Amino acid sequence: MTSIHDLARETGVSTATVSRALRGLPRVSEDTRRRVMEAAVRLGYVPSPHAVGLASGGQTRTVAIVVLFVTRWFFATVISGAEQVLRERGYDVLLYNLDDDQEARRRVLGTHLLTKRVDAMLIVGLGPTPQEVHWLSNQGMPVVTVGARVAQWPSVRVDDELVARTAVEHLLELGHRRIAYVGMLNDASLSLATPRARARGYRDTLRDAGIEQDPDLELEGGFTLEGGTSAGDRLLALSPRPTAVFCASDEMAFGVLRAARRKGLRVPEDLSVVGVDDHEMAALFDLTTVRQPVLEQGRLAARHVLRLMAPQESDEVVSDHVELGTELVVRGTTGPVPAPASASPGAGGEGAKAGVER
Repeated sequence: MTSIHDLARETGVSTATVSRALRGLPRVSEDTRRRVMEAAVRLGYVPSPHAVGLASGGQTRTVAIVVLFVTRWFFATVISGAEQVLRERGYDVLLYNLDDDQEARRRVLGTHLLTKRVDAMLIVGLGPTPQEVHWLSNQGMPVVTVGARVAQWPSVRVDDELVARTAVEHLLELGHRRIAYVGMLNDASLSLATPRARARGYRDTLRDAGIEQDPDLELEGGFTLEGGTSAGDRLLALSPRPTAVFCASDEMAFGVLRAARRKGLRVPEDLSVVGVDDHEMAALFDLTTVRQPVLEQGRLAARHVLRLMAPQESDEVVSDHVELGTELVVRGTTGPVPAPASASPGAGGEGAKAGVER
């Protein structure tokens, strides 16, 4: 069987150059690429992943992407963006879905499970522990994070505290004072960076407005539609009930809207709802949300990975820690605080505006 070494001898170039030519990578002259491709056809060469790895200095041409919940929209979209970039450069993706499993996390981030199986790792949504950072750094493997900032590794993220502040300030400007929060509160074992930052931003913004924190208005939503519905049912059973709800994801916001509809409440006349993401279904629900560039986070993270693995192939000059901007998108689920006559007893607030532009 013809090997990559046979092609190298036939064309008079190194095995590394042959590998690059076959994969369509840059920094190979068109004449060399043509000679390699013609030799491959003439000799009946069939690429061997093992041989390509040897020619690439032992690389597997595979990147591990570690996510918490592969079925959640945010994670799936980040994966899609990263996979597009990696595929274009001839890399495969090995996906690890932890699915809230601590043992799976330990095996992926704290053992030799990935040794010699991948060339780099992309961690999405997790805030790695000091022990995990120490272990992975000692493996000499490039690591990039999405959603969490680790000093030792490049990262791509948005300012999640600012995301929460933007949403809550929008509701405050509309006159709301009894504002609930639906997010992920029970994440002590997971070290999730994003939910903690958004909860902190919500509390700090209310405190700055002189509003005392009310634990009854903070509920677990699990970043799912079902969790948002359950949280919405509980919030709307309170007396007085909140006049507005800030949800740390659009999926949870969809659930709160569902709960409001089942209770016969009008949105936004009786209840205002804000989400985060600008999910592909947000416009259909007419949901006010804080938009973040999710697909772009995956793409930028993948480009970081490629730059770390092959700096000589990258002409990009980018900061190790990239923070992307976000944007409030006002749609039909937010409006002025309900007038006392139409609100639940005690649920109103002063300073409501006569209306808002949409």
